[in-house]
Amino acid sequence: MAAEFRGIIAYPITPFSRTDGSVDTGKLTALIDRLVDAGCHVIAPLGSTGECAYLDDTEWHTAAETALRAVAGRVPTIIGVSDLTTDTAVRRAVFAQQAGADAVMVLPVSYWKLAEREIARHFRRIAESIDIPIMAYNNPATSGIDMSPEFLVELVAQIGNVTMIKESSGDIQRMHRIVELSGDRIPFFNGSNPLALEAFLAGATGWCTATPCLAPQPCLELYDMVRVGDYAAARRIFYELLPLLRFILTGGLPSTVKAGLALDGMDVGDPRPPLLPLPPDALETLRMLLSHRTGALVG
Repeated sequence: MAAEFRGIIAYPITPFSRTDGSVDTGKLTALIDRLVDAGCHVIAPLGSTGECAYLDDTEWHTAAETALRAVAGRVPTIIGVSDLTTDTAVRRAVFAQQAGADAVMVLPVSYWKLAEREIARHFRRIAESIDIPIMAYNNPATSGIDMSPEFLVELVAQIGNVTMIKESSGDIQRMHRIVELSGDRIPFFNGSNPLALEAFLAGATGWCTATPCLAPQPCLELYDMVRVGDYAAARRIFYELLPLLRFILTGGLPSTVKAGLALDGMDVGDPRPPLLPLPPDALETLRMLLSHRTGALVG
């Protein structure tokens, strides 16, 4: 049976050992268990939250294998395989499929500005190397590449196993445009936390977010309320959650999520340089935000 990608797609951080800085497989397993047990619908390791850009090949393979082993088929998995080079992205995609991933996520990353024909070839090479679905991920703020709704819809039309779009530009109009261009046939996913409610109302199939690492229940309840059409409850949940969503985004995903987990007693190490831990004033703000969130891990 094909995996179903919808709902709350949770993005775990990659924990690092305080002793030698290696990937802490025990902590990663514990975090994924927490996310699955909380009810998250999909687990998506090695996105930007997982500091994929700062891992060498051995670390990336360790994190991918550990995550897939921890999930153990309880929910679907989407592994981020992004890299500057097509060859490395292809190798990672092949590894992810062989290790048991249900799908991969591809964010084209650029040093030189890429033309659309170069981006398309990048996706095509990855797609030709695997049989599992590919989520095309647009996040111009982190990747240096901005894929238009028109290009993304054409990508899905032209490359068979590119089947999903994750839109993280922060522009809700792009989601509306994907619906219009595709006749509402392409599953799209919101990757911008402050747009969670608007995106669901626009027809987003799911919400890709690191927030469940710190406050899983409000995220799940928001999705449930939208599904049953209780929009008043959905608005209440969203606006209670919004200050935390904004803080996580502006504070930097790895830094804020790792700090929040430490506040809960799960020391997952510092983010990898050049990223820095939260400064004391921001840490205190995060403590206050978490203590006021229903279902948050810090009380």
